[in-house]
Amino acid sequence: VQLQASGGGLAQAGDSLRLSCAASARTPSRLVMAWFRQASGKEREFVARINWSGSNTFYADSVKGRFTISMDKAKNTMYLQMSNLKQEDTAVYYCAARLGSDGYTSTKYFNYWGQGTLVTVSS
Repeated sequence: VQLQASGGGLAQAGDSLRLSCAASARTPSRLVMAWFRQASGKEREFVARINWSGSNTFYADSVKGRFTISMDKAKNTMYLQMSNLKQEDTAVYYCAARLGSDGYTSTKYFNYWGQGTLVTVSS
């Protein structure tokens, strides 16, 4: 499984940004995909996850109501629409994937990682 993230950049508080993660896999229907982020000096934390069909999503409390995760199966691409951005959303965002069951939020359960994309939110 290969993952390619894109879409980060500089935003002001209250702005919106959309991140993309293109996946390449033999059996994409078995993938559960997620976004994590890592702020400077902090541990990587879970943001949101989605199953391949898009029927099941789950969010961290810190982004619930502001971020939306989605899947375009035709393009094998996952998105993270980020709205009402806050300074505390500043981080390197990583897309991740695991083959198999859903329901995990810990980095240790995700075997595949894309390169990070930096999101910087200014006041």
